Amino acid sequence: MAAVKVGASRQVAIPKKLHDEMGLSPGDYLEVERRGNQLILTPKSLIEKRLAEALTDVRKGRVGGPYNSVEELISSLHGARRPKKGKTAKRSA
Repeated sequence: MAAVKVGASRQVAIPKKLHDEMGLSPGDYLEVERRGNQLILTPKSLIEKRLAEALTDVRKGRVGGPYNSVEELISSLHGARRPKKGKTAKRSA
C-alpha cells in the first residue's frame, strides 16, 4: 500500500505501479465514489455524446433505411436536414 499526498489543487498522483497495473493512460476518466471514510476510484469508459444520442435515436425508432445504394443513403441524409432554430435565411435586397 502506497501513501500519496493531496496537492494544492486537490490532485492526487496514482503510484506508477498501480497506474500501470490498471492500464491507465493520461486523459482516462476515473469515477470517484465515497464509501464511509474511503474513496474508491474506478476507471470509466465514456461514450461520446453523439454516440449516446444516436443510440437514443435507435431505441426510439428514429432511424432510416435500409438503403439500396450509397446514393440513396446520401439523398436521404440531405432530405433530413432541417434549419437550426433561431436562424433565418438572409434576404437579398
